[in-house]
Amino acid sequence: MKNTAVKKQYSLFTAISMIVGIVIGSGIFFKSDDVLRFTGGNVWLGVFVFVIAAISIIFGSLAIAQLALLTNKPGGVITYMEQTWSKPLSGSFGWFHALVYYPTLTVVVSWVSGIYICMLFGINGSLQTQCLIGFGAVAILYLVNVFSKKLGDILQISATVLKLIPLFLIAIAGLMMGDPSSITSTAVIENTPTFGFMAAIVPIAFSFDGWIIATSISHEIKNSKKTLPIALIISPMFIVIIYSLYLIGISALVGPDQVIALGDAHVDVAANMILGSSGAKVILTFVVVSVLGTVNGLIMGAIRLPYSLAVRGFFPNKDSISKVDEKLDVPVNSALISFGLCCIWFVAHYFVMSGNLLSGSDISEISIVMNYVCYIALYIGVMKLHKKGIIKKVSTGIVVPILATIGSLIIFAGSAINTSGTGGFFNVKAISFMCISLAVLAISYFYCKSKDSVK
Repeated sequence: MKNTAVKKQYSLFTAISMIVGIVIGSGIFFKSDDVLRFTGGNVWLGVFVFVIAAISIIFGSLAIAQLALLTNKPGGVITYMEQTWSKPLSGSFGWFHALVYYPTLTVVVSWVSGIYICMLFGINGSLQTQCLIGFGAVAILYLVNVFSKKLGDILQISATVLKLIPLFLIAIAGLMMGDPSSITSTAVIENTPTFGFMAAIVPIAFSFDGWIIATSISHEIKNSKKTLPIALIISPMFIVIIYSLYLIGISALVGPDQVIALGDAHVDVAANMILGSSGAKVILTFVVVSVLGTVNGLIMGAIRLPYSLAVRGFFPNKDSISKVDEKLDVPVNSALISFGLCCIWFVAHYFVMSGNLLSGSDISEISIVMNYVCYIALYIGVMKLHKKGIIKKVSTGIVVPILATIGSLIIFAGSAINTSGTGGFFNVKAISFMCISLAVLAISYFYCKSKDSVK
């Protein structure tokens, strides 16, 4: 008989490190300038928007934790959608994650690793060079996670610990060495739309995103019904504090106007100010490790998605895709499909960025926003379970999912706002790409419904 089960070997610390390791990675380093740009250089407004965006993360985690308590089946959010709604809808959500969400996120974050690797080694990297470096990182980390599952686990925990170093160092140095008065100044940015600061929620959502990915290994976590909810609650609260301190610290050290002007290079400038040119290399090394840790965490989740769909009968050639290699204890065919999707999205990412098709945004931001919209179905599912008496408390069965839903709607509103000052109130390009995501969800739903009807 073929093996379609994997061993439970991940601990609470791995689950926490996976959430923290994925969330705290690239976003805070290369999205801080975007946050300040949208808030007109107002640091405290940026912190305020961080807190607003955190509503969807913290309360979303609390809501999802209620679903995690009820099952330890493979699939994470796919399983939760199945238990609260239907199998075809869960399959649709799984296909969206497999085809769009995970690969776009993996591609963008690995591209960011290419940016910082170029900075570290003094390479005047073009977009093509950065993408090639990022692709190399993805290929290596896929091999690591397929051929040495334990090594992938060790890399995730190690990267999580190491990535906190530059964040804490820059935050503390900024507060001690920087100019506190600079964080109350406003950068010279003209024609900022009245509601432009709301658009800062989208890059912040990118910075926070990834917390849900730990659910993809729920079936491999020891005592997952108890362990995963704890990880989902502790991690986001810790992340909010770290991000706020970093934004304040980097703004006090470099100045909000300079952070905006320098863009992604503000990290290198801050590192030079703290430790000089030699010390800056050390900090950039930690930043690179931080970003690669995020890529590794994304890959840990991505390689299991086709497998999770196949065990439900929602993937072509399901018997082959659901097979787990007995020696490696990994669904190898599932991993190969996941890697192939990343290759396709790398090409798409290159053309989007080179042609500026999303007006400064990237392919991952739209899929992230759509993901939060999809989460609303899960939050409603929590309320349904409360109505059935499965989730007893009003606080966790009603109040928490309502607040999580509000958070998701705020993120959607932020993405829909046009900040260019032309073309009306709505961001037409972003909405167009959202329609593509909706098309993926709709087509995959009918595909899964057809498969489910013949069982």
